[in-house]
Amino acid sequence: MFKPPFYLKNSHIQTLFATFFRKDRLEKFEVEEFTLSDGDFIETVWKESKPIDNRPIVVLFHGLAGSVCSPYIIGQMNALKEQGYAVVLMHFRGCGSKENLKPYAYHSGKTDDAREFIEHLVKSYPKSPLHAVGFSIGGNMLLKLLGEWGEESPLCSAVSVSAPMRLDICSNTIEKGFARVYQNYLLKPLKDTLLKKYKKFNMQELLGISEDEVTSLKTIRAFDDAYVAPMFGFKSSSDYYEKCSSRQFLKDIRTPTLIVHALDDPFMSSDILPTKEELSNSIRVEVLAHGGHVGFVMGSFREPKYWLDSRILKFIKDGV
Repeated sequence: MFKPPFYLKNSHIQTLFATFFRKDRLEKFEVEEFTLSDGDFIETVWKESKPIDNRPIVVLFHGLAGSVCSPYIIGQMNALKEQGYAVVLMHFRGCGSKENLKPYAYHSGKTDDAREFIEHLVKSYPKSPLHAVGFSIGGNMLLKLLGEWGEESPLCSAVSVSAPMRLDICSNTIEKGFARVYQNYLLKPLKDTLLKKYKKFNMQELLGISEDEVTSLKTIRAFDDAYVAPMFGFKSSSDYYEKCSSRQFLKDIRTPTLIVHALDDPFMSSDILPTKEELSNSIRVEVLAHGGHVGFVMGSFREPKYWLDSRILKFIKDGV
């Protein structure tokens, strides 16, 4: 079980530690563009290379404004590869090294791209067992997709880490206190990506706001109202949060699934956690007192140990 030393118990240290101190590198990888049915594409990154045998494949989904450069992604890819798994990260639209081709990108409940990519893997590697791991909004998206699939899921197992299972609660939490620092950190790349789209598309006509108005957005909720809601057909950010929060989909999940959450996650309060009545029998929930947001660091400052690497591996390998 995860038990950090006293000097690593602070939620912000847990959340930020890997960003500043994790030294893992992704030394060998293969980038593959996957063309989507609407003509756009996503960039996928295989650890070392695509498999040429029937080994199990683990698909990773990053968090908001994340990528293959995110420390938790690099660490998890290396850990899984060392244990014989083929590992691939699916970037959400526009999160790779290239801009995507459409005026819309992604959001935390957009499951169709992941569905297409996983179904592509099923056809391409029919004898390889498939597993998936989602972090933060990638975890929310994955849980929603599993619920939508129900009995039809092609995955053997899934893990969701630090998922904002109630997007409305998370949006409120991140606007308060020190959490606003995280909000500003996440909001900047979102606005930068959107402003780039103004150079390629008539975004002012699509959204009804100018570039200057985008620049002046101060919160994630304001960004969701200005871009996500109108671009993806939601009435408002509240409508988006209501329809895309994964908690309501948990009862329909039939894939063996592990949900990992820390009570001190600075991005959200414990109110996001589901009740027993909202869970299907296929879900195991592990709620830990400490761990921050996608943190879960043990060991020492000199020799840190990243508990998630081993915990995710054990669940995928043994189902417990």
